[in-house]
Amino acid sequence: MKTLRLGICLLVMLAAVAVSGPVWAAPSASVLKIVINDTIHPITDEYIGRALAEAQHNGNQAVLIELNTPGGLLDSTRNIIEKILASPVPVIIYVAPSGSRAASAGFFILESADIAAMAPGTNTGAAHPVSLGGGKMDDVMKAKVENDAAASMRSVVSKRGRNVDLAESAVRESKSFTDQEALSQKLIDYIAPSEQELFRQIAAKPIKRFNGETVSLNLVGAAIQPFEMTLRQRILAYLMNPNIAFVLLAVGALALYAEFNSPGAVLPGTVGVIFILLAVFALNLLPTRFAAFALILGAFILFALEAKFVSHGVLTIGGIVMLTLGGLLLVDAPIPEMRVHLWTSLAVSIPLGIITAFLMTIALRARHNKVTTGVQGMIGEIGVAQTPLSPRGKVFVHGEIWDAVASTSIPAGQAVVVRSVEDLRVHVDPAPQSAAAQAG
Repeated sequence: MKTLRLGICLLVMLAAVAVSGPVWAAPSASVLKIVINDTIHPITDEYIGRALAEAQHNGNQAVLIELNTPGGLLDSTRNIIEKILASPVPVIIYVAPSGSRAASAGFFILESADIAAMAPGTNTGAAHPVSLGGGKMDDVMKAKVENDAAASMRSVVSKRGRNVDLAESAVRESKSFTDQEALSQKLIDYIAPSEQELFRQIAAKPIKRFNGETVSLNLVGAAIQPFEMTLRQRILAYLMNPNIAFVLLAVGALALYAEFNSPGAVLPGTVGVIFILLAVFALNLLPTRFAAFALILGAFILFALEAKFVSHGVLTIGGIVMLTLGGLLLVDAPIPEMRVHLWTSLAVSIPLGIITAFLMTIALRARHNKVTTGVQGMIGEIGVAQTPLSPRGKVFVHGEIWDAVASTSIPAGQAVVVRSVEDLRVHVDPAPQSAAAQAG
C-alpha cells in the first residue's frame, strides 16, 4: 500500500514538473560593455569587432558601447557600422558621460545602433565629410563625397525608424544637436543619466532590429561585464596618436644619428631602431603623407651641413622649419585630433635641431683633431737619437726606445722627428731647430 502511495506521489510530481516547466532558474541577463573614448581608427574597429564576437560567443543579451569621440577615419567607421548591422546581438550606443560627444564619425556609429541613447549634457552631429588634411575639395569631388556619405546615412537611419531628413542635414549642413534636440526630433531613442535607468527605459518597449525582427530586451538588473582591449591593442591605440608617432620618429632618428657618430655604443642604435619601427608601424595604420618624410630627412641634412659650413645658424633654422612642416604634414587626417599639433611639432623640432647640430659639430671637430693615442699618435713626435743613425739605429721617443731608420745620417744625441711607423720601426728625420729646442 505504501509503495502504491509513493508511486502516485511521484507521478503527480512529474506531471506538475511537465506542466510548469523546468524547476531550475533561467540564467540572469548579462550585458557586455566596452568604452570608446578616442578617435575612430583601425584599432577601434578591431576592438569593437572583438567585443561583438565575444558577446555572441558568451550569449550576452546586448552589447553596450559607451561612446565619446570627436570623429575619425571614414574606412574604419564604415567597417564598424557593417559589424554593428550584422551583429546577432543587439547593440546599444550610449553617448556618456555628461559632457561627451559623438561628432562626425561618431554620429554615423550612433545612428547605426539598435538603440541610440545619450546622457544629459552630451551632443552629436557635425557629420559633414572632410577631405584628408582638411583642405578644400573641388566642387565635383565635394559633391561625390557628400552624396555618398548622405546616402549611407539615409540607408542606416531609415531602417532604424529615425528622422532621415534631419540625420542627412547633419551630413550636408554639419548640424549638431544636443541630447534634448536629438530625442525630440527622433535621432535617438532615449536620454538616460545612468546605465540602469537606460535599461529601465529599454524594457518598456520592444526594439526593431536592422533585419526587421522585433525583440524585447529586459536588462533591468543585468550584470554588466566590462570587456577591455588586449595589451597589444592598448599599445597600438596609444601609438595611433599622431603626436606620439612623430615624437618616436624624431627621437629614433636622433638616436640612430648618435650611434653613427659613436659606433659601438649599441644603446642609441637599439633605441633608435625600436622607436623608428614603432613609429612606422603606427603611421602605416594612419593616413600618412610620405612626402613629409622627405621634409624630415631634408631637415637632418641641413643640421649636418650646419656643422660643416659656417652659416651662423641659417641652416639650423632651415632644418627646424623643415622638420616642423614635416611633422604638421605627416598625418593626413580629416579631423584636427588626428593630426600632429603645431606645439608638438615645435617642441620636438627646435630642441632636436639644436642638439643635432651641436652633436655634428663635436663629431667633425673630433675628426679634425690630431690623433694622440696608439701608433698614429707617434707621428710628428720629437725624440732623441740614442745611437748614430746611418741610416739604422735606436731612438728614444714617446717614452720608449724604438728601432729607427733615418732619411740621412744623424749623430747620437740629435733631436729627430717621427714621420711614419712601419712594422714596429719608426722612420725619422732630423728635427727642425725650433722643435729640437722645444723638446730640449
